Amino acid sequence: MSIDINNESGIEADEASIVALARFVLGEMGIHPLAELSILLVDVGAMEQLHIQWMDEPGPTDVLSFPMDELRPARAEDDNEPTPGLLGDIVLCPEVAEKQAAAAGHSTGAELELLTTHGILHLLGYDHAEPEEHEEMFGLQRDLLGAWAEQRGGAAR
Repeated sequence: MSIDINNESGIEADEASIVALARFVLGEMGIHPLAELSILLVDVGAMEQLHIQWMDEPGPTDVLSFPMDELRPARAEDDNEPTPGLLGDIVLCPEVAEKQAAAAGHSTGAELELLTTHGILHLLGYDHAEPEEHEEMFGLQRDLLGAWAEQRGGAAR
């Protein structure tokens, strides 16, 4: 799996951990090992511009996802093999993540892991606009982060 990460935020982040988590989540979701993902960390100003440009929403946000080849998770009931392709881009804002982490009572690193997982699920076609979608997506997000924490030998952060 090719995962590129670029930190343009000016804030130090554990990029290796973000990439390892992304690789884990994509593996758990049955994405082809030759799929490509790009992760970009930006400052508040850049995130605000993207949020306005692409979502027509004011102010910065925490994570944006830009799918490319519409890759979908492999499911047990599918006969089709996963295909390689360009999954897309995830844009994270560590400054927003830091504020959210403080409010939630966990580390900025844990918040960036949550946002990375959330962004990947959006790239895979999950959404949370409707109550049923919200329940499915956030349940899957919780399960993936729990499995990630367990793999790393600790409780979910």
